[in-house]
Amino acid sequence: MVSMDLPTAVKSYQFGERAKSGLIMISQLSIALTGFSEQERAGGKRMLLLMMESVRSELQFALRDTGQQDFLKAINALSDAISIVEGNQPEQATERIAVAISASTTPAQEAWQVLTEHGLL
Repeated sequence: MVSMDLPTAVKSYQFGERAKSGLIMISQLSIALTGFSEQERAGGKRMLLLMMESVRSELQFALRDTGQQDFLKAINALSDAISIVEGNQPEQATERIAVAISASTTPAQEAWQVLTEHGLL
């Protein structure tokens, strides 16, 4: 049984699902970037990094607001992925993004259990 109060469960569920959606989009864009022409790649990389920074900021807010340490795991994995993209290897960033997706899904799943037990989902 998961021990989480209802307000934290609601926030964890929302943050986790939102992060997961953003991370999936980032993963798809990382793969797409490998098919860009040389002329398009620099701009695509900048936009991808901006999106990655935005999702990382949301994960940092989720960590501060809920205290769920899995969000820290997601932040660390996404930070690794950002470094990989900055090193011009976006296709290799997808593995670290997958780790971030898994880490951000854990608090959402735990919150789902709490919310279901209370008849809220």
